[in-house]
Parts: sequence; C-alpha cells; structure tokens
Amino acid sequence: MRLVLSLAVIGFLAVSAFLVAITRDLPNVSEIDLAQPRLGGEVYLDRDGQVISRRGASRGVSLSVDELPDYLVNAVLSVEDRRFYEHSGIDLRGVARAMLANLRAGRVVQGGSTISQQLAKNLFLTPERTFVRKIQEMVLAWQLEQRFSKDEILALYLDRVYFGAGAYGVEAAAQRYFGRSARHVSLGEAALLAGLLKAPSRYSPANDLERAAARATVVLDLMYETGRITEAERIEAAQTPIRVARAASTPGAGYFIDSIEQEARTLAGDREADIVVFTTLDIDAQRAAENAVRSVMTDPDTARGAGQAALVALSGDGAIRAMVGGVDYAASPYNRALNARRQPGSAFKVFVYASAFEGGLRPEDMRDDVPVSWGNWSPENYNGRYSGPMTLETAFSESSNVVAARVAEETGHGFIAALARRLGIESEIRVDRSMALGAFEVTPIELATAYAAFANGGQRAHSHAIERIETVDGEVLWQYEAPAAETVLDQRTLSWMRRLLETTARSGTARFAAVPGTVTGAKTGTTNDNRDAWIAGYTGGLTAAVWVGNDDFSPTDRAAGSGPPAAIFRAFMAEAPPEAGVPASWTPPVVEAEEERDPISSLLSRIGVGG
Repeated sequence: MRLVLSLAVIGFLAVSAFLVAITRDLPNVSEIDLAQPRLGGEVYLDRDGQVISRRGASRGVSLSVDELPDYLVNAVLSVEDRRFYEHSGIDLRGVARAMLANLRAGRVVQGGSTISQQLAKNLFLTPERTFVRKIQEMVLAWQLEQRFSKDEILALYLDRVYFGAGAYGVEAAAQRYFGRSARHVSLGEAALLAGLLKAPSRYSPANDLERAAARATVVLDLMYETGRITEAERIEAAQTPIRVARAASTPGAGYFIDSIEQEARTLAGDREADIVVFTTLDIDAQRAAENAVRSVMTDPDTARGAGQAALVALSGDGAIRAMVGGVDYAASPYNRALNARRQPGSAFKVFVYASAFEGGLRPEDMRDDVPVSWGNWSPENYNGRYSGPMTLETAFSESSNVVAARVAEETGHGFIAALARRLGIESEIRVDRSMALGAFEVTPIELATAYAAFANGGQRAHSHAIERIETVDGEVLWQYEAPAAETVLDQRTLSWMRRLLETTARSGTARFAAVPGTVTGAKTGTTNDNRDAWIAGYTGGLTAAVWVGNDDFSPTDRAAGSGPPAAIFRAFMAEAPPEAGVPASWTPPVVEAEEERDPISSLLSRIGVGG
C-alpha cells in the first residue's frame, strides 16, 4: 500500500513538473487586446475601384457576435465546435468522438479542437502537430475561458481566422467574396464562409466556386442535423445561387498581384495601417484573358501538345489591363508573362521590317523568296516552301524567313537591335544573322510593350501596374508619374507597319486571330520543333502578347503561332472591353510619298550624317 502511494506521489510530481516545464514560457492571455490590431496589409483595387485582392495581414473591422446574423454564428459552431457554449475550453466529449472517428477511418479525419483551442493556437503557437504543443494549446484555451466571455472568444476567433484569398476575419472574407459586410450575408453565404474554415484554399470560391458551393451544402446539412435551421430553410438556402463578387471570381489575378505586392509595400514605406493600392488591372479584361487561356489550353485538340500559356495586355501607354501567367494559378503560381524567357521566332520580324522602312525600303519593294546562304547559315521557311519574287508586305504576312533574312542583311543587324531596344525590348539581343528570325529570348511583357508603339501612334510605352497608393483615409502615399512622351516611330514607318500587321491579320499567318468588326493587327511566331508559339498584336486600343509552349522546352504537337496563340488572342480580344475613347478602327494619318532615296543617302541619314 505504501509502495502504491509512493508511486502515485512520484507520478503526480512528475506530471506536475512536466506541465510546469511546458507551460512556463507561455504568454499571458490577459494582455490580449479585444480591439482589432493595426497590421499594415494591402487592399488592391482594379482601374474601376473594384477589390481584386487583400494581402498581408489585411482585416475588416472587428465585429461583435451581436452584430452578426445568428445563422452565421450557428454555421461556424455547427462546423467547428457544436458544444462551444457548454465546455470550458476543452471538450472531452469532442476529443473522444474525434479519436473514435479517427480509429474507424484509420487516419486523422477529425481534430477535436475547440474554438478556444484554435484561437489559442492562432494567437500564440506554431502550427506544428506535437503532443507538447497540444497540451500548451489546452492550457491556453482554459486560460482564455477564464479571461474572456464566450462571445468575446468567438468574436476574437472570427476576427482572426483565415478564410482564404488573403482574407483574415469574417468581415474581410464577406467583403472579399460577396462585396458586402458580414452583417448582411445570406444563410447560403454564411454556410459557404463557415465551410472555408476546414481548408480555406481548397474551398475558396475564388479558386473553385462549384467546390465551395458543394461544401456550403454540407454545412447546411450539419446545421439542420443540429437543429439550428429548419428543413425548409436548408432547402431554400441550398437552391439559392451564391453570387461571388466580380474580383473574387478571377483567381488568375493572383499572377498580377504577386508581381506587384513587394513593389507596393516598398513604395508605401513603413506603416502600421492598411494601404489601398490602385492598380491598372481591368477585371473584365482579366476575366476575358483567363477564359481565353482556359478554353484553349484545357482542350487537347486546340492545345496541340502545349501545357502552358501566358498572356499580357496593355493600354497604349503601357498600363497592364490583363495578365495571365499560366493555365492554372492554383496549380502553378509561376508567372510566365513576366519571367518566362523564350525565343520569339517570327514575332521579332516587326523590328526587322520597321528598321528597313526607316532605312528607305517600302512595302511594295520586291525580294526573292528562294533558298539563300551566308557562309554556313541557310535560313529555311517554316513550311519548307518558297514562292519566288514577292513584295515585302506579302513576305511579312506569309512570314517568309528567307526574305526577312535578306532584309536584315540590307538594313543592318545593329540598326534592327537598336530599334527593338528603343521600342521596349530590354533582354540582351544577339546581334547576328539569326536575330532576324528571333533566335534569342524575350519575355511576353517585353514583346507586348514593344508592340504597343504600333498601336498607340508611335509612342514609347512603359509597362506599369500601379497608379497610386493611399492610406485607408485617402492620404496619397505614392503616385505614378508617366515618363515624358517619346516618339519612337515616325509616321511613315508607323503607317507602313500597321499596313503590314493588318494585312497579316486579314489574310496572312495571323488571320485566325482577327476579331470580326474590328481592325486587328498581329504577327505570329513559331520556333524550331514548335517549342514556342507566339502572337502579338492590337485591336480596340489594347495590345497583347500570347505565348504557348512547355515549361521543360519540349516540342509541342505542331502548335504554331497561328494555332493556340491565335485562338487565345481572338477569344480574349473579342471579350475584353476596348479602351475608352480609342475606336477599334483607328489608323494613323496618311503619309504622302517621299522622293526616292538611294541606299547610301538612307544609310547616312540614319547614322546622322548629311540630310
């Protein structure tokens, strides 16, 4: 008997020592402030003031339980903690139920943590799953119950829990997904919000609205089973469509936000409060871009063996209106529109011909489309066919490699490279004969920026994504200042290049990209073994570049620029809203013919010698 008592005492002391050791450094829950902290997140708006995303620690205002609809509170309790108002922070019955369910399933299917425990974990602990951390969580949950009322604990939880898509707290989530306060959500919307708590990213309506709606139905069933709603209320809520706010229904906008998040924080400087970032994105154009990429690339017949795509669209001054960095942002957030460096192929020929026109050539000039060699380099046409004498306009629209190489030899590779840089190509250009066929690497954003000069009247475009940054009180922290206007194409060259680009979209290799009822100008590009396929062009005041290929540089199934990229371009431009005040049929002024100039005088004028 004495031995048993001694062992019991020793055991009690050991357990006590263990509890003291693991709880010694736990924080003091009495220091928690019920008021919402000022945490410096970012709210991103599109060009029309629509919320695109909330990032960082951005939260909505703190709401008490009394300010929320009863069915929203009940939806959360049905999913997360049915006996919340009955336990003291630790629900032993719930723990036992979870253990039994996990044993039956042979894996972890239920956690058993109460809302108080989850709040303790979110406030004070790391997400690691260990026995010690679980004990600490229980101790802190009990202390929270001693310090705060049940309603205060629930309000703290709802103010800090993550609901996906960058939204922390139920108010920010309601604003993010439904465009209104959590005070005014419907029963179905409340069920959707509660359903997010299990797996915010998986069930976010910004990623998959159908999956989120299915999860909401499960929550409604749980609310009915626990007596929190009637069967009639369950049926009505399940049958009422849930409408997600415009910005929340464009998950691919994550590519755009990712690209400017760090820049926005840097430009805003040190601050504690949230900031509002006014961007150049157009939600309608963004949705059109995502739909176009998805519709073409998810169909094997139209994707032609290509696994990825990128699209970026700009206004005339370079403001980014749409950006798609891949087929599926959730599966691959790598932004190919900004970072994928691939060979442009024949899409680079615009710079070859523009430079040639600056040097004195004309669209009506004739050149031979026949095999030619310079040393050991012999350019070949894509289709292996040669058509003999043709005008430069025809050679461009049919994308003759041979004629492009001939023109580049006459014009000078250095002049071509200089023009490309002047228009916006920033990547290193390999100045050799292969340059004429685009045998070096660029990014889609570079190509779109450079092509914008052909759409905006010959001005240098400067791609940008942020217009201004303000505090939530309206104080301007930073304002975009457009660079001084710079004419990079003379009117004669511009007029002739638009003529070539529009001929190509009307009857040449880009004819499958033409948008009915508009003036479309575009040029395709395809590299060796169809590894990269491109199209770049303009219509309706927008300039866009589209790339299609595989991340591992493997060949596609003959996915040429006239295939998937052209289909994406056309679908996007047909749905995207045109730029305000820019008619789709705009053309530059007619340029009167100049006197013929001999090649020597043309060359001297380009290098600044003579008249």
